[in-house]
Amino acid sequence: MDNFTAPPPLPTADLVAISTIAAPTRGADNQAWLSLAFADDQGTTRLLDRAHYGPLRVQKALYPEHPSICHAIIVHPPGGVVGGDQLTIKTSVGERAHAFLTTPGAAKWYQANGKLSQQQVRLKIADSATLEWLPQETIFFDQAEVALEHQVELQGDARYIGGEILCFGRTASGEAFNGGRISQQISIRRDGKLLWFEQGVLNGGDAAMRSHLGLAACTVCATLIVAGKPHSGTFSGSFVQQLREAANQLTSGQASVGVSQTKSVLVLRHLGHSSELARRWMMQAWQLIRPQLLGHEALIPRIWNT
Repeated sequence: MDNFTAPPPLPTADLVAISTIAAPTRGADNQAWLSLAFADDQGTTRLLDRAHYGPLRVQKALYPEHPSICHAIIVHPPGGVVGGDQLTIKTSVGERAHAFLTTPGAAKWYQANGKLSQQQVRLKIADSATLEWLPQETIFFDQAEVALEHQVELQGDARYIGGEILCFGRTASGEAFNGGRISQQISIRRDGKLLWFEQGVLNGGDAAMRSHLGLAACTVCATLIVAGKPHSGTFSGSFVQQLREAANQLTSGQASVGVSQTKSVLVLRHLGHSSELARRWMMQAWQLIRPQLLGHEALIPRIWNT
């Protein structure tokens, strides 16, 4: 997919006033943070504020679809996270703006070497704004010690699509996740009210990884969470059933998939052994959901195919 022609530069006098996110204080050499702020300018979403410290950055704003949707690729140049590293990503999206965030490749979390690695993601989405958070897969090496925290704050009629693919061990190299510890916490709030909360801890090689109440001996799990009122009104029962049938047809028994819906959140799950299959499942689900939620066709970003 070729990039859409970039919109003309915004005159300084016309800069949209938005509340940017305060950048974290500079810390040790193993810390890195990235702060982004998007705003609407008469139908064009612009990346108006961009700051970073350490090896986290966005190279430039991209417009592969339309000026109203700004794509940004978050780059971590080292290519992997070692024990003791701390990553922080903070993003705000102003009213009526639409931002799409992804990564150029898989995130790798290496062996801990006795130190905990951490990642904190803070996303703030204003009224009538949209944020799509769809990084490529995350690979946990054996003996990794990782704490992940993901917070989403929605205001008014803000909409959010967030996905993740987690891979435990480098199975292509014959490595299993037999030791280490992964903790994760995800929360979504709208106007301060909690809509969704989940947290869990996995210890490498323990019973939870084999139990049907846990990973059921699977090495790949994927989740897609959708919050917001669909463009067409509501997610109908027939549409939810369509998601289930499409997922079952794609996976053909090679993975377990599920779809659940509350009044505020739609959640899709995938458990299997193939990150490639999980990625195709997520792309398919996103392509079905995006037109319903946002009224936009879901065109696969070129970076996902490289």
